[in-house]
Amino acid sequence: MPLTVEQIARFLRSVHPYDSLPTETLAALSETLTEHSMSAGDVIYTFGETLEALYLVYSGQVEIFDEFGAVVSHLGLRNSFGERGLLRDGTAATTAQCEEDGILLLLPKAQLQSLIAAHDAVRRFFDRARAEKRPAADNDLANTDIATIMARAPITLAATDTVRTAARTMAEAGISSICVMEGGTLAGILTTGDLVNRVLSKDLSPDTALQDIMTAAPRSLPPNAIGSDVLHMMTEYGFGHIPVVENGKLVGIVTQTDLTRFQAVTSVEMVREITRAASAEEIALVTARIPKLLAQLVGSGHRHDIVTRLITDVADIATRRLLTLAEEKLGPAPVPYLWLACGSQGRQEQTGVSDQDNCLMLDDSVTDEMRDGYFAALARFVCDGLNTCGYVYCPGDMMATAERWRQPISVWRSYFQGWINTPNPEAQMLASVMFDLRPIAGTWQGFDALQTETLKAAAQNSIFVAHMAANALKHHPPLGLLRGLVTIKSGEHKHQLDMKHNGVVPVVDLARIAALQGRITAVNTRARLQAASDGNAGFSASGIADLLSAYDLIAEERLSHQLRQIHAGVAPDNFLAPSSLSDFDRSHLRDAFVVIKSLQGALSHGRSAST
Repeated sequence: MPLTVEQIARFLRSVHPYDSLPTETLAALSETLTEHSMSAGDVIYTFGETLEALYLVYSGQVEIFDEFGAVVSHLGLRNSFGERGLLRDGTAATTAQCEEDGILLLLPKAQLQSLIAAHDAVRRFFDRARAEKRPAADNDLANTDIATIMARAPITLAATDTVRTAARTMAEAGISSICVMEGGTLAGILTTGDLVNRVLSKDLSPDTALQDIMTAAPRSLPPNAIGSDVLHMMTEYGFGHIPVVENGKLVGIVTQTDLTRFQAVTSVEMVREITRAASAEEIALVTARIPKLLAQLVGSGHRHDIVTRLITDVADIATRRLLTLAEEKLGPAPVPYLWLACGSQGRQEQTGVSDQDNCLMLDDSVTDEMRDGYFAALARFVCDGLNTCGYVYCPGDMMATAERWRQPISVWRSYFQGWINTPNPEAQMLASVMFDLRPIAGTWQGFDALQTETLKAAAQNSIFVAHMAANALKHHPPLGLLRGLVTIKSGEHKHQLDMKHNGVVPVVDLARIAALQGRITAVNTRARLQAASDGNAGFSASGIADLLSAYDLIAEERLSHQLRQIHAGVAPDNFLAPSSLSDFDRSHLRDAFVVIKSLQGALSHGRSAST
């Protein structure tokens, strides 16, 4: 006997988000839904098929398969399915088959879209990027790309122009600095302070060439840097003006005046204290406040990538300060070096729980005596200091204190060549870590070339990419039967999800493969995925879009969990009990894990992901 409208309405009152609808809307919706009986083994729809409606399980059970026939979910009473493909391009992103006799209710696409447009609760439920999240303030420096606040098309002069010309130009334009160009490239910067300190105070001729008194090769930032990057750099180095450079081209400049209406007091004050610290113990007093910083940032509605970037900034600056203190103790480095971070610091993805992963690239002129003497002492000083500051020693000894990770750049080049040419299990593991390297301090010369040639060699070696892809599939999202979430079975974290290793890490691994295939130099996971969104990195544009949304949701949920722990006076960790979530959040989290599993399925079959 067919269901009555009253039975359907009563059922909908028990299903979110329909339980939030006004009585009259719910009654009208009940008349719109159509009933469909299903028997075990019936195929409801197949991957790529055009969808006309959303499916809601009234009774029975449904099995969901990815593009390649792998089971990704088992759905039962009150679960809905088909919405991802229906709301994206109208084609099924999965295959659905009846597992147990029952009844489905079908909601036509047009009616679903009307509900989404008219009712916030429905819109939030079907917004797979992230449910309602309070945005940060519009004038929040930490959340603002500097492209929106920089002065565009800054006034420039040639390196051969004179001090007289520069002074006259700055006076007429009412500016306090001028960028000095040489062959179309930024060669230096000159400020009004330089005119006083380097020209007037030394009685230099006004005909002195700018190239003789400018600050050569000034530090710069890209336009996609955030405002706090500017303020942190200004605070750490005492700058008042920072050029903005994109692909080697000067596109703007940011000054202290540009930042007056923005505030990022908390993180900037931490940077200021670290740069003045005289010991690791003093730095540790600052880094001990990181949980509070995380709580403030997450609580005020910052995006997860902004939060982790600001927290990583603190680690970067602590590292640079420790290197300065080390050189004050040991003396200047005998040859140029580059200190790099890998792991979460390298990707700028640190949260309230982080160890240290770092290495040293030394100039090829280094001797064994220098490497095992001065640089070993430097590494020990910094790594010990980081441990004091709460960045505990890496359990796998991936630190500059290990001789293996403190080598000339030529040795590093041989490391990467060996990993690519012989991708055994150890090589896969090491490559996964070291492909996330990011320079922190020292001399960059040689690193960019090494990164470019390594990415090129890796992308061209299909065997290496295949092995790396297999390695990337070792971390699985926690999907299983019924409600779709599998928790840890025993031990301290029984009945909890590991949001790092089973949530964030699978996305990190997929993004790294995209970077290898697309020769993407970015190491931040979100930046890698955004760079891969053109469909030229082995994954389709739609697959990357879904993965970005899934990553955002998982990362936000992980930070929200840590925020709740901090508020409860508990040390933050990565273990989340699904029972602590609402049905609404559990449903979204399950869907995010399904996206990851689908992309992993596509990768394992050597196909372009198009979930």
